[in-house]
Amino acid sequence: MFESLKQFLTDITQGQPADESSPEKDQRLAVAALLVHLVSVDGIVADSEKQRLKEILRTNYNLSPKDTEALISEARTRDREAIDLYAFTSVLKRTLADDERRHVVEMMWEIVYADGTVHEMEDNIVWRVAELLGVSSRDRIAMRKRVEGRIDDEGE
Repeated sequence: MFESLKQFLTDITQGQPADESSPEKDQRLAVAALLVHLVSVDGIVADSEKQRLKEILRTNYNLSPKDTEALISEARTRDREAIDLYAFTSVLKRTLADDERRHVVEMMWEIVYADGTVHEMEDNIVWRVAELLGVSSRDRIAMRKRVEGRIDDEGE
């Protein structure tokens, strides 16, 4: 008991241990939670969406398959507990540069187009997140067209 109290006081005065919480981990979790939310917002979770989610997180954050699964699992939990999107976007707005926030929106469009159908709820979520991140409508639409073009090119 004394040892855990001592550790608690140390954590408070010196900050959280580096392996438990870091800005990078918080960013990854916030992005993953937004993407997890987006995958399920239309009520249909297609295999193509789940696969694309894994690919996006693995490649953007250089994660192993095991770490990717753990991040998605934690993101699902956080998404279920969240009251709104602000819990995630506030972390990103505070810690990411403009181009990195635009990249988050582009990742979201990748998820939206993963199943070949853009549902109005998905479109609305991307719009709301972009607004909360300070990404302009012009940039959001340009990214949508860029992702849509890549999807069309792959389909040919």
